[in-house]
Amino acid sequence: MKRANTRKLLCSFMALAGLLAALPAWSQLVPGSMDVRWNEGSPDCKTSQQPAIQVHRYNARTFILRENPCFTAEAPFLYLLIGSAKALLIDTGDVADPKQMPVAQTVMGLLPAASEAKIPLLVVHTHGHLDHRLGDTQFQHLANVEIVSTDLDHVKKYFGFSDWPNGLAQIDLGDRTIDVMPTPGHYPSHVSYYDRETGLFFSGDFFLPGRLIIDDAAADLASAQRVADFVRNRPVSYVLGGHIELDTDGQQLPMGSSYHPREHALQLTKQDLMALPAILSSFNGFYNQSGMFVMYSQTRILLAIGFVLLIILAALGIVLRWYLRRRKARRQVARASNSSI
Repeated sequence: MKRANTRKLLCSFMALAGLLAALPAWSQLVPGSMDVRWNEGSPDCKTSQQPAIQVHRYNARTFILRENPCFTAEAPFLYLLIGSAKALLIDTGDVADPKQMPVAQTVMGLLPAASEAKIPLLVVHTHGHLDHRLGDTQFQHLANVEIVSTDLDHVKKYFGFSDWPNGLAQIDLGDRTIDVMPTPGHYPSHVSYYDRETGLFFSGDFFLPGRLIIDDAAADLASAQRVADFVRNRPVSYVLGGHIELDTDGQQLPMGSSYHPREHALQLTKQDLMALPAILSSFNGFYNQSGMFVMYSQTRILLAIGFVLLIILAALGIVLRWYLRRRKARRQVARASNSSI
């Protein structure tokens, strides 16, 4: 009896040891490659031979798509993640015309087939600015495609955020889970995505190598802190944003340019993301820079420009009124002089 019990205990111990030994393997991320040179557009787009959309295969089930600067100066990035049951497309880009920018055709061509049809596709967004959703129209009439609208009510309802901007949601692609977390600040309904399979964090315009446009400073800082707390004990391979707006020296590329020479790498690091709360804490609410990151409130700058224009117009009005009065006075003096003669 004692031998039998000892044997059972030994077997149980060996099974537990095997299980514990296997855990690190289960937690390892599926690797991928960021060995890519993005098409830089051209100073003369009429002579450029670069395709409208560039596809980089990060790994067999993860693709990064980039719209060429010659077709849109925003040159946004889109992300396609494929699971066993469905696929996920994050953002649809800045061009609606499929003849100019064949986003839907490209994405559908990358999807594996389920029986005789492509696997279902879920289209989501990081936020609602037009350069991240104009391509939605290309998917609206396709079979087995669902598009999530970008307004706050639809985002909260679809993902089940009952205490926005707190909480997490999950997207199940079939053996591949994507975490969804609210990151408002750049845009009221902005969300970021974390892929448990690859450790990729998709930050949209909330965090990218370039200009951090902040609509709501308090919300943006709170989002950064939640993100830092989220990734602290999670592996992050790369942080991938919506644009590249810096060159390799960390200097800003010209806004609105169709030519992006010597671009900074798209990918940022977990350490960069963890440092974001401190970076945003230095934001003065208007415009300032921390390292390579330029932060500004587009709304406040536009208001300031409008205020300055009003002052200039008011000053011009005062000068014009003064000039007309002086001119009138001179005429009256001249008339009086003529009358006396």
